[in-house]
Amino acid sequence: MEFKKKSQAKIAIPTASLPDIIFMLLIFFMVATVMKQFSGLKVQLPEASKIQKIDVSKRHIATIWLDRQNNIVFNDIKISDVKNLRTVAYERRAENPQLVIDLKIDKEAKMEKVNQVQQELRKASAIRVNYSAMPGGGF
Repeated sequence: MEFKKKSQAKIAIPTASLPDIIFMLLIFFMVATVMKQFSGLKVQLPEASKIQKIDVSKRHIATIWLDRQNNIVFNDIKISDVKNLRTVAYERRAENPQLVIDLKIDKEAKMEKVNQVQQELRKASAIRVNYSAMPGGGF
């Protein structure tokens, strides 16, 4: 009795469930992704003739916005009282000693409020402060 050789079995990767896997991954990444919700206040920056860009990584920069209605926002945290700014700035500086605080102050903001913000930053030992301005006019 002679045995016949079986033909070679073809090995293939099943692709029937591939669309299901792709959609599950797509849904996972859509759910797991966090979108930035708030990006400060609308401020009209003053103009300056001499502007210098600082060389600091974005993760070492914290931004404080002050608009013409005296609203203060520190990195997407609305500050209701200027005295709370000291605590928030001090905590952020404790986390990151290389922190540079960027002030984006509306050109119509009251100088009294700007002075209060500066005093609270001094009390929080925030010594690296940057003032943002738009290129143009100036002195």
